[in-house]
Amino acid sequence: MRNTFALSLLSLFLVSCQEKTKEAHEETTVETKQEVIVHEEYTQPEPTEPEGTEYYEPKVPVVGPASNDRPPSDAIILFNGSSFDGWMHVQDSTAVKWHLNEDGSMTVADKTGDIRTKQEFGDMQLHIEWRSPLPVQREGQNRGNSGVFLNGMYEIQVLDNNENDTYVNGQVGAIYKQGPPLAMASVPTGEWNVYDIIYHAPEFNTNGEKIKSGTVTVLHNGVLIQDHTEIKGTTPYIGWPKNPSHGKGPLKLQDHGDDSRVSYRNIWVREL
Repeated sequence: MRNTFALSLLSLFLVSCQEKTKEAHEETTVETKQEVIVHEEYTQPEPTEPEGTEYYEPKVPVVGPASNDRPPSDAIILFNGSSFDGWMHVQDSTAVKWHLNEDGSMTVADKTGDIRTKQEFGDMQLHIEWRSPLPVQREGQNRGNSGVFLNGMYEIQVLDNNENDTYVNGQVGAIYKQGPPLAMASVPTGEWNVYDIIYHAPEFNTNGEKIKSGTVTVLHNGVLIQDHTEIKGTTPYIGWPKNPSHGKGPLKLQDHGDDSRVSYRNIWVREL
């Protein structure tokens, strides 16, 4: 009787183990199928000479490199300090009322409204420099607050966070209300910060449904703070991100409306 009972327990144990092994195998198989990447160009017979993996066309375009005081030779200059010719107010498309400064920068004029480029862009490399004002005024989100809006709707936060804590998905370098930066790399208040941004726009099907999220990579003063981060949608102050179908859009700069006096200079893009 004891032997029969022991054999029954052993049988149940073995069946259970077999089921778990089967389930684990099925899960592994499914996961493997999902992760397999096949590069079709490498499925042909492998070359036996170095020339078999070399090609010379199409030619790579030659671009003059950027320096501290000069953008790349193929850059589109959006602001060089001489005028607001390429910009207008968002609300009514009128001439820009922000301050044009003698040092080649512009400064937000409080409560005049956001400004945008007349030209529109999709995928792009963006260079923009900004500065929070001295003396320091206010705290939290009201200190040196502005924003760089890609496609006119996806905000990369501009804020004076030096000894000034706030919610991390709204601090300097954040995709506003979505993605905190990997690091806080600001220079001292009153000095010039640099954002170098790589933006890839989202894609939509013919029904206006998003089929691929946009992404953004941001270097803040040479430090990687957003690493090919998914943009989940618009960046509203209240509510969830939305995903309206769109094509190209402007670069927009924010007037936060609280006497933030943020300044900008040396703005250029390269279309990708």
